[in-house]
Amino acid sequence: MALSATPYKVDINLTDLDHGVYETLRFTVARHPSETEERMTARLLAYVLWYSETLAFGRGLSDVDEPALWEKSLDGRLLHWIEVGLPDAERITWCSRRAERVSLLAYGRVDMWESKVLPSVASLKNVHVAGLPQEALATIAKDLPRAINWAVMISEGSLFITDEQGQHEITPQWLLRDR
Repeated sequence: MALSATPYKVDINLTDLDHGVYETLRFTVARHPSETEERMTARLLAYVLWYSETLAFGRGLSDVDEPALWEKSLDGRLLHWIEVGLPDAERITWCSRRAERVSLLAYGRVDMWESKVLPSVASLKNVHVAGLPQEALATIAKDLPRAINWAVMISEGSLFITDEQGQHEITPQWLLRDR
């Protein structure tokens, strides 16, 4: 019998002072059986970091032809493709040919990945890459509840996340271009 996805109810009060976004977001997101809590958290952080009204979760792990998140125009053009993790240069190049803009929120062994992959994709003008500090991500992802209730404030590039366990600060490091 195949394992099924685990649904998470998400309630985020988003205050993005850098881009003038003030939204209350309520949605359900599915966690693939093979997805870690850290990857799920990275997807949520990518969602608030690049939030727009038309941003949607892709099937990601279930379908390699879809990103973690994406934004499409009304006529079906792919405006923004968002990946999380440490994809290889071929994947990033493939994504950059399909969307007007590609953003990557890298986490894990970013230091090793950065020296191998970034030089190969630095010439792609529509690719933007940020790295998450692993320790801060692990703290937020630890014991992720099935009902996520966050207050997120983004100010001067830092994310301040308040949840049931307190307040966390996470500052993505921009490795290629900026937000």
